[in-house]
Amino acid sequence: MATLSDDTLRKILVQIQQTAIQARRSLDISLQQSQAKERERRILQLTIDEITQMPKDVNMYKGVGKAFMMVPRDTMEQQLKSQEKELSDDISNLNKKAKYLEKQYNDAQSQLRDIFHHAPKTS
Repeated sequence: MATLSDDTLRKILVQIQQTAIQARRSLDISLQQSQAKERERRILQLTIDEITQMPKDVNMYKGVGKAFMMVPRDTMEQQLKSQEKELSDDISNLNKKAKYLEKQYNDAQSQLRDIFHHAPKTS
């Protein structure tokens, strides 16, 4: 590294810092999205639990805009379970993305540490 000019080193440092910052921002966003989807999934699970505890002859209604439409119980359960599966898949994908971004952030941080640790000491 001693053969690289100061300008080149500065550009490399800026690029690594930008990578670290971008990875951290993306990681935070990914974690927030994952938490939001986890809350949605939990609400769906509670709704499914409540529906299964109700008698079979109870009418089910689904919100459509400002109105409500009667929906057969089987259809309602099927839709809710489908939504829950989609949310679980989304959460899984977001967790994978978060692991990748965390690794990218840690790699950038370690590169910066290595550069500063091995930098020549100036007096």
